[in-house]
Amino acid sequence: MNQLQQHIRKQIETTGPISVADYMMQCLCHPKYGYYMGRDPFGREGDFITAPEISQTFGELLGLWAAITWQQMGSPSPFHLVELGPGRGTLMKDALRATKAVPGFQDAAHIHLVEISPVLKDVQQEALKSEQIHWHDSFTNVPDGPAIFIANEFFDALPIRQFEKGEKGWAERFIDLDPDTDGLRFVLRKDEAARALMPEGLKDKPEGGLFEVSPMGQAIAHGLGARITQQGGAVLALDYGYTEPGFGETLQALKNHAYAPVLKNCGEADLTAHVDFTTLARSFIEAGAKTWGPMNQGDFLERLGITQRFQALLPHANDEQRPDLIAAHKRLCSPDEMGTLFKVICATHPDHPAPAAFE
Repeated sequence: MNQLQQHIRKQIETTGPISVADYMMQCLCHPKYGYYMGRDPFGREGDFITAPEISQTFGELLGLWAAITWQQMGSPSPFHLVELGPGRGTLMKDALRATKAVPGFQDAAHIHLVEISPVLKDVQQEALKSEQIHWHDSFTNVPDGPAIFIANEFFDALPIRQFEKGEKGWAERFIDLDPDTDGLRFVLRKDEAARALMPEGLKDKPEGGLFEVSPMGQAIAHGLGARITQQGGAVLALDYGYTEPGFGETLQALKNHAYAPVLKNCGEADLTAHVDFTTLARSFIEAGAKTWGPMNQGDFLERLGITQRFQALLPHANDEQRPDLIAAHKRLCSPDEMGTLFKVICATHPDHPAPAAFE
């Protein structure tokens, strides 16, 4: 039993079972024992690999997308280019390299990274040491003004609540001590208030289903939508998820590139859940923003020219690099890899024209 699990056990013994959202928040963000607070989880030596680490073309294309969006906004100067959950800084580094040739873009851009991990902040500082970067622990601290927000695999790590429909109606899943072991277990607490968090089409479904919702994700999307509606700008979010709300558990733990038990090794594995893009879009819209998509990541990248970019790189690649380029393109775009599982959604100021790839 590690120190975080001991801490959670003491909390449950003192105040009773905790929600899944509370459990996720502690496992990921506890200031002393949280998963993201003391490690670099990315890459082959970590627990998972994200799109920017697969190929530099991913960040380059997102940078060019941001430059086109900036031009559609009327090329404001200054403006804020903000990344939420920037990992190692790889995406931003590639984006800035690709946009050097866009007249006025980098002169106008104030770069902001929203990061809570001290370890990752150090990695980002090294990766972007030639740039002037501003760090924040919340997007709400980004100064006023038009802004373009990029969120790649950000919303999936936000805490969720889980609700299960049994014989007596809806109940919320909580986490309690397992009386038969030293570990933890899921329990149910009756909660009629849960119905208010659910889409109308699911409230009267038959028993046996489990529904997930991320109030924090909705609140952040609403806040971002209000920001760009009032001050101008756009939000581009890429994540794995689904386009229609439905039953099913997606909460998962990842450790050493493999699935791990959710209720074990607290703080030592990444915890994520699939993003509900319909609810995400509704949060943007309720704040006054206009939404575009969601669409599959493979389609989005193809519309931005990823195949042409790889075709341009292949003639200059050696025998060792060529298979890696082909594999990277397949992983990012193929329907049986990230191409379909990952979705892309954009929110803009209501008067913004169709963003690149969403025409």
